[in-house]
Amino acid sequence: MNVQHEVELLIEEIKRLGSPDADGKVSVTFGILFSDDRCANIFEALVGTLRAAKRKKVVTYEGELLLQGVHDNVPIQLLKDSV
Repeated sequence: MNVQHEVELLIEEIKRLGSPDADGKVSVTFGILFSDDRCANIFEALVGTLRAAKRKKVVTYEGELLLQGVHDNVPIQLLKDSV
C-alpha cells in the first residue's frame, strides 16, 4: 500500500474512534487504536503508519516508537484532516 493512502485511512480511523480534546482537536489513545478490530484489518503496520503520519505532521504523540501495553494510554492527536 502507498503511505499517503494509509495515512488517509489512519485519519479516518482516528476520527471514528477519537473524541475532541480541550483544544477541539480529535485524539484517541494508542491502546484503543491498536486493539480495534477494524484497524487491525486495515493496517499491516500501525506503528509504521503512525510514524509516517507524525513525520508529515498529520498527528502528534509523545515519543518515537509506540508499543502495545507500555504505551496504551498515550494520546494520539490529529493535527490535520488530510495529508
